[in-house]
Amino acid sequence: MELIITRHGETLENIEGILQGQTLGTLSPNGIQQIKKLAKRLKDKEIDFIFSSDLKRAVDTTKEIIKYHPNTKVSYVKELREKDLGEFQGKKRDEIGWDSKRLVALSEPKSGETIDIFYNRIENFLNKIIEKYHNKKVLFVSHGGVSKVLIAVIRGKNCRELDSVERILNTSITIFEIDKNRRYKNLSLNCVEHLNYP
Repeated sequence: MELIITRHGETLENIEGILQGQTLGTLSPNGIQQIKKLAKRLKDKEIDFIFSSDLKRAVDTTKEIIKYHPNTKVSYVKELREKDLGEFQGKKRDEIGWDSKRLVALSEPKSGETIDIFYNRIENFLNKIIEKYHNKKVLFVSHGGVSKVLIAVIRGKNCRELDSVERILNTSITIFEIDKNRRYKNLSLNCVEHLNYP
């Protein structure tokens, strides 16, 4: 299977340092330009199936991509939603205590998903997709945290090793070839070359 992973375009909340979690999010003017460039980058890419988070910022990104892939089947799924951050959602980073080096909150929210539950949700979904679409070309449109977990799972890392995965950029493209035995080849990682073009 060829798996393409991308993150939604920049949002107003990203700019303001607001933790979005499972809130909808609104693309910024720059984010709208980013998704247009992403869509052009993927225009000639063969894609059999698209799975997108059902949160608005990811849906808006997907809708731009499918302008060039009108016949590709698209599924908007809750499994690719960002981590539920509970009471941290909608708050600025400096309101909750933020580790600027690791880019994570200093503590887990009392509600929402634990890192283990979040990791397991993404891992289970990925395993189902690999099993069902092992000989297809699949695109995931999701979020920064989701993308990090996907990369960690593919690399055989556990949920305590997410720091080993670099921060995922808006509309970056990561591509893996994965066989049924979960052996993988990394063809592209966090690539945003398309943002340099008009």
